[in-house]
Amino acid sequence: MGSRPYRRRLAWGAAALLAAGVAVPAAASASDQGGQSDVASVLGHGSASKKAKNVILLIGDGMGDSEITLARDYTVGAAGRLNMDKFPLTGAYTTYSVDKDGKPDYVTDSAASGSGWATGHKTVNGRISKTPDTDKALPTILELAQRKGLATGSVTTAELTDATPAVLASHATDRSCAGPADMKACPNDTVAKGGPGSIAEQSVDHKVDVLLGGGKARFDQKITEGRYRGLTVTQQAEKLGYQVVTDSKGLTSARSGKPVLGLFADGNVPVEWTGKAAAVGGTDAQRCVTNNPERKAGTPALEEQARKALSLLDTPKAKKNGFFLQIEGASIDKRDHAADPCGQIGETAAFDRAVKVARDYAAKHPDTLVVTTADHGHTSQIVPLEATPPGLSSTLVTNEGQKLKVNYSTNTPGKAQEHTGTQVRIAAQGPQAHRVLGVTDQTELFTTLRTALSLR
Repeated sequence: MGSRPYRRRLAWGAAALLAAGVAVPAAASASDQGGQSDVASVLGHGSASKKAKNVILLIGDGMGDSEITLARDYTVGAAGRLNMDKFPLTGAYTTYSVDKDGKPDYVTDSAASGSGWATGHKTVNGRISKTPDTDKALPTILELAQRKGLATGSVTTAELTDATPAVLASHATDRSCAGPADMKACPNDTVAKGGPGSIAEQSVDHKVDVLLGGGKARFDQKITEGRYRGLTVTQQAEKLGYQVVTDSKGLTSARSGKPVLGLFADGNVPVEWTGKAAAVGGTDAQRCVTNNPERKAGTPALEEQARKALSLLDTPKAKKNGFFLQIEGASIDKRDHAADPCGQIGETAAFDRAVKVARDYAAKHPDTLVVTTADHGHTSQIVPLEATPPGLSSTLVTNEGQKLKVNYSTNTPGKAQEHTGTQVRIAAQGPQAHRVLGVTDQTELFTTLRTALSLR
């Protein structure tokens, strides 16, 4: 009898925190085993029984807590808050991959980590939605959504054949097998061997309703095998009914009802901001340049792509069955590899604006689950101004007028910086959002998405 009033008070307190938009601490919301039923019980708001009609998943590639903090400090100030900071429920998840024997590989790449949340299974670094040992295809959350009749979409600032979009709509032995001319590492995936072909071929063959990003050069490669032999992948897409667009004007004119393939750069979409890269011994204090001359006029921003994707998914099929949409800010990772703090911050800020687009949509459609997270941690660290890091560093002047020093030391100067094996943030709102609380694993995100959408 003595425990019942306590439980009522605990449930009421958690519900009150939720109503106030405050994340419930993991210690107060999950058992030592991280049981989601315990979380739902403590929250006491019936979220465990609610289902989502739509899911918007936002992935900041390489966007660990340091990358988020750096962008926050520079753009909105140390006491400010980004859009991604405003989710009501926040937790963390682990990101390790495995070797072919299933033993932990503590630092994942984007292929293995993406495969984890896309399929619910760990795999080896470099592999796209296939088993780590037998190299067999694993069903993805996008494929399950399509099977149930949901509309689907994938938006990225990388090539559409890059790891994160690839894990949803393709299965490949190696992430390098992007186009028909890139199949050296995937001999058994070729059409001639009875395989599904390159990542680009599979992506359009999946008939995903909305595909927006870079990688035009991959899609312009000629197919050498199978029914589309002699055509480019872009021409294959047109044969399959895709509207192909290459700039903001074309994207604006695209209409729902037919699938859309947007290819806005030959490779990765150029970043929004530029500045001096970190250097040995540091740089002079700098302000970031908030435009990039290498970014062509008419290149749609990520938030523009996200908004249009949501508009394109507003079809009779989606209105009846719902949709699944993935949005990736890819070059947070790529500029972190290059020790380019301004490029990295600008891409995090661009991703954060896409987060706002998703949250604004969910405010009008409360049956939408929105999740934002990263696929893995990365290298940048904010260090004291007086520190003398052994690697690369840069001093920035923030929008608050204060100096900030960022350090990149996961590899020797002259080599690309590396991912880290840290856990990363995951935050959510909407049906089943409570499942992100506490410390979970990347593969459990797949279960959250599948449960929210009632997929089998």
